[in-house]
Amino acid sequence: MNIVVSDSPRITDIQITDEAIVAQLADGRVISVPLAWSWRLSEATPEQRRKFEIIGSGEGVHWPDIDEDISATGMLFGVPARPPRQSAHLQEGKTAAPHPALAPV
Repeated sequence: MNIVVSDSPRITDIQITDEAIVAQLADGRVISVPLAWSWRLSEATPEQRRKFEIIGSGEGVHWPDIDEDISATGMLFGVPARPPRQSAHLQEGKTAAPHPALAPV
């Protein structure tokens, strides 16, 4: 008989502070990363931060209200979430000009 034991890190609980995402792992370790690593959690309300689901037998955590996922492995290896890229026009507060081929004649 073979018994498979997972050596992957598993999250059993998670807390969000004003500065960090703190995860309790099944093996007793507590790990944390800066809150700024998740732009969605950084911008979320306290209520949205409290509403989470541990997924994949503890492989990660999902926040349904803000569509954010964080994995234990990502926290351990230091993989921050990247915010979506905006075009230079949107970053400067400008609207993009229509493509010349789409301009009315």
